[in-house]
Amino acid sequence: MRRYLLSVIEPSEGNPPTPQEMAEIEADVDAFDQGLRDAGVWVFSGGLLPPGTATVLRPKDDGVLLSDGPFIEGKEHLGGFCVIAVEDLDEALEWAGKAMRATRLPIEVRPFR
Repeated sequence: MRRYLLSVIEPSEGNPPTPQEMAEIEADVDAFDQGLRDAGVWVFSGGLLPPGTATVLRPKDDGVLLSDGPFIEGKEHLGGFCVIAVEDLDEALEWAGKAMRATRLPIEVRPFR
């Protein structure tokens, strides 16, 4: 089995879903998550708070420089992720398609080394 990272890409700007739309998305994401678990491919998953809650550490001389906010400002950001263990890329892409339909957002698929 190979592990893949499914990254949920969220827009940084724009109109957020309405409460009703968000409830539907959350129900679909819960069903997707349960499907992963039922299939035995789930390893780990989690949603992330907005990029403004991030702290970045950078090397500076012999110390560490801390800064608030995201590593990179952009039109999109990582909103959540899921690690799955499947046979091959084709199976990972199938699960990514299900994640895309559940979240209504782009999903990036990357294999682990």
